[in-house]
Formats: sequence, C-alpha cells, structure tokens
Amino acid sequence: MARIAIVESKPTNVWAEAVLRALSARQKNEYYLASPSEIFRQAERNMETACVYVPPFSDHEGTTPDLHDAEAAFQQLAGIQNAVVVLISSALIYGIGPGRQAFAKEDYSPPGNGGKRICDQWNLLERITTKFLGQKVRLTILRPVTVLPSPTVFSRWLSHGLIRTLPGHDPCLQFLSLNDLAEAVDCAIAQKQSGVFNVAPDAVVPLHAAIRIAGSHRMAIARTLQRLARRSEVLDHFRYSWTISTRKAREELGFVARRSSAAALAEFRGRDPRQAPADMQFDDFGMDKDYIRFYGKTLFRFLSDLYWRIEDRGLEHVPQEGRAVLVGMHRGFMPWDGVMALNLVVRKTGRYPRFLTHPGLLKFPFLANFMTKLGGVVASQQSADRVLQSNEIVGIFPEGIQGAFTFYKHAYQLQEFGRDAFVKMALRNRAPIVPFVTVGSAEIFPILGKIKSRLWTRYTDWPCVPLTPTFPLLPIPLPSKWHTQFLPPIHIEKDYPPEAERNRSVVKAISLEVRTQMQQAVNEMLQRRRSIFFGSIFEPEAG
Repeated sequence: MARIAIVESKPTNVWAEAVLRALSARQKNEYYLASPSEIFRQAERNMETACVYVPPFSDHEGTTPDLHDAEAAFQQLAGIQNAVVVLISSALIYGIGPGRQAFAKEDYSPPGNGGKRICDQWNLLERITTKFLGQKVRLTILRPVTVLPSPTVFSRWLSHGLIRTLPGHDPCLQFLSLNDLAEAVDCAIAQKQSGVFNVAPDAVVPLHAAIRIAGSHRMAIARTLQRLARRSEVLDHFRYSWTISTRKAREELGFVARRSSAAALAEFRGRDPRQAPADMQFDDFGMDKDYIRFYGKTLFRFLSDLYWRIEDRGLEHVPQEGRAVLVGMHRGFMPWDGVMALNLVVRKTGRYPRFLTHPGLLKFPFLANFMTKLGGVVASQQSADRVLQSNEIVGIFPEGIQGAFTFYKHAYQLQEFGRDAFVKMALRNRAPIVPFVTVGSAEIFPILGKIKSRLWTRYTDWPCVPLTPTFPLLPIPLPSKWHTQFLPPIHIEKDYPPEAERNRSVVKAISLEVRTQMQQAVNEMLQRRRSIFFGSIFEPEAG
C-alpha cells in the first residue's frame, strides 16, 4: 500500500478533503493531506513521492480553478524529480455551446461559438501544471464530468427538490460518482500512465430524466430572467448537451465507472441505485423513439399526407440493416425536409436515421428539444463515426447551410458539396451512400430576397434574414406538393479501402458522382412536374 499525499495548499479546500475521504474509504493506498513544502521535504529524503492536486475553486459556483493557488503550489513542487503527480482537472475545459461536439475526446478544441471563460481557466490550470512539472514528473491529468457530490453549482443544483431549468432544452449529460472519481485516481497511480484522460460513465442521461431520478421537480424559467442571478455561461451547461468520450481511460488506465450517470444521481440523493430507475437506458445523443412515433401518428402524418401530400419512390434502397450515409438536398431554410425524410424512413422501413444538424438550430428553445429528440446530432465527423460504427444510418445535407438559403430561382441547382465530409465518413466507416432528393420543399419558403445582419447572424448562426412570401411576417410554410426520391445506393465500400479518404482525387470523384446523380434525378422530376401545388410526377401519365 503506497502513501500518497493530497496537496493541501489551502486549509479550506473542501473539495480536496472530499476527494481524500473517498480515496481513503477505498483502502487501496494510504492517502493523507500535506502541504507542498512537506511533500518537497519528503522528496529530498529520497522518499518515493506521489501526490494528487485537487485545485480549490476561485468562484462560489465552483466552475473555475484558483490559478494563484495552483501556481504557488507547483512552484514549490517544481524541484521534485521523478515523482508521480495526478491533477484533478475538469471536463469543463471542453467549453459549452450549440456547436460543442458530443463525446469529446482529449484532443478536442471547443468551437468559438460558445462560452469560453470557464474552459479558458481550466486550460490555464493545465498549462501551469505542465510548465512547472511536465518535464520533471510523471504527470497524469484527469478530466471528470460533474461529480456528485462536489462543491460545484451543478451538484448543488441537483440537490434541491425544485430545480430551475431552461424551457425548451433537455440536454444529455453525464454524472460521475465521487467514489468512481476516487477509483480513477487509484487507476492512474497504479498504471503509471502519463497523459490526459477523460473520466465519466459511458451512459448519458437527459436533464429532465436526471431530475426525475433525483426525486426532484423542475421549474422552467426563461433564460433572460435566470441571467439576472447567474452567468450565461453557467446556464448554458443546462441548455446544451455536454458529454465526453472515456475510451482512452478505459484502454490505458483500465478505468470503467461502476455507476452509470443515473445510478450516480440516485446514490447522490440517498436512493438505492438498484431500486431507483437507475438502469434506464438513454440514447447517447438524446433521440427519443417514442417521441418520433407520437409525432409520426399526429403532426407528421398531417403534414405528410394532407398538407404537403408527399409522394415517395425508392425507399427500398435504404438498407434494412447495417450502416449507411443518406445524402440529401436541403431547401427552405427550416428543417422540414429533413424531418419529413426522417418520417418517411421510419414509417416505411422501421429504421431511425440520425441527421447531422447545424448548431444554429439548437440555439432556439423548443426547436432545440424538437431536433434533439428526433435524432439530430451536432454536425461533426466524430459524431458521425460514432453513429455509423453502431451500424446506424446517418443523414447529411452536404451543401451546408448555404444550400438551405439558396435563392428560389436557383433552388433546384445543387451547389458544390463543400469539404466532401460525407464521402470521407462513408469511406472511413465502409458505408454505402444513399442519395435522395425532394422536389417541392423549396416552395414552402421560397427565398426571394435576403437581408444581411451581423446581429442576426451572431444570434442565429444564419447567414442572413431570408425574405419569402410569408417569412418573417407570417412564418407559415406554403402547402406545396412534395415528391421525394431515394436513389440506388453507391457501394463505395466495395471499390475503395478506408484509407481512400485521404486521397483527394478519389474523394472528389465520388462526391461529383453523387452530386451528378442527384442533379439528374432533380432535373427529370422537374421536367415531369406540371404544377407546384398539384399533381403527381411519379404517375406514368405525368410523362
């Protein structure tokens, strides 16, 4: 049993004391509190030195580390050679915002469209640690998600019987038991692995379900009002999903959380995890199949069968099992064509595709919840890989947001496919590409003009304010007649190895082939169309 010091540079560091109690209860090693100077003196006596630094917080909300304390402590420890140091950092280092990637890996850098102050402080903590200790000791940095219990605003929030939430948002989160954090520390010391490791349960839990599991009730209060008492960046952690990948810790440290997020919540509130609904399984990205089925029988059926009277062809080309990449064209700037494509696939094949979603759609309350429960996934290569490697279907609109905001006079002329990310993900994951096109969706909001506004773009992530016959004065889509056609799959996995994703000429050639097939299908459908609002282009007499 090794003797390991918990660095106590501040006598009032309640977080360090809580971690000490959890570590001592495991009885794997002998843990004790010691000041940096005491630890340095032990090292001078040629004693084997191992220590854990648990930074005190600099704010009452427990979201940012005390950098002055860290620098003072590491300056004293800097003279130690060949020691073992474990730093308890935080997954808050990955930032928050609508574009934050799900299941962020250790090398993830947050985008610039979310809060940055909190993650910048944790980045500084790790840089300070590396500056003073990185070349002299074996440094292991652990980045846990919200630990229960802990002196953080997130832990305190969930300890109340009535919990304030933001209306229209139900993000996916992870919660780590304090005992599991202690186990991660023991694993880091035993495995003698330097580096950075995420620490979390694999399973997620949506916020609203978390509140139910905790035995609490939620009270939705508008973000504008809540900002009077709490910083916007803190509130955003209950607005957007934030999850991390634990694969590296599992493979290199041998760490696997014993408690799921739901079990950690139940235990935190004094409930027996075996008796509480802690074994419930939640979708990694927040998809709710019951939610989809409900709207499929109500709103989506009305829109599909009565309002837009959607006709479809080629759904037999969607694989009945296994992975695939659906590639479509998106018009009308609202996500209705993607939603209707989802509805068609679910109704007629029984499969539930997930569409890569522009972050701007997740900024708006209720729309964010709507898109997430329908299977919307923040657009990223890593998220797409996770979906495909689970043998699911991922949908993408490769023209990007510019395609959705195309002027109506060019609505049915496909634009360039940007970085051709869909080809790379299909090659990398050995998935067939299934193109599909819709004629009629461009007419629900035909864009006749655009207003450029930096304020609007910063708020919505839209490139402009679109002007249509009904939007923005009366944002009701027009009842145009829709026709959706799924084209035969392109089995690139049979012709190219995964490494072909790095061959630019191959990627471009595949992308051009997909776009050409889609454009030809659109042109043929338009030639057969006699009216925007009536008639069928799939009936033989339409030709």
